[in-house]
Amino acid sequence: MSEEGTGESFYDQIGGHETFVKLVDAFYQGVKSDPVLRPMYPDEDMEGAVWRLRSFLEQYWGGPHTYSEQRGHPRLRMRHMPFKVNPDARDRWLSHMSAAVDSLGLSELDRAMLWDYLERAAHSMVNTFEP
Repeated sequence: MSEEGTGESFYDQIGGHETFVKLVDAFYQGVKSDPVLRPMYPDEDMEGAVWRLRSFLEQYWGGPHTYSEQRGHPRLRMRHMPFKVNPDARDRWLSHMSAAVDSLGLSELDRAMLWDYLERAAHSMVNTFEP
């Protein structure tokens, strides 16, 4: 995703790697204290989860292709099927991600662009309506 005519990706426009590190670190700070989401992230894989989310988002927004080089196609729905992602889990994920996005201090337009994608992605991950 690059801005028309500039050749600069959204990734570069909002600060590149450092911005995505800040985003994902802030997000997981919220997850660590969430009683519904925290069990989905085993202690021994928390660093892996951080890497996967950051690398995926960086690639999606025009950064390095490290995610696909190491993991192949994202297949987000398939990769989330082992987890019970109900509307409550989705809403908690969105709440923590919203706080993380707000912590970046992006322009209104950049925040809206990032948030639109994250919100749509979160809604598409719901795989059950069981509590």
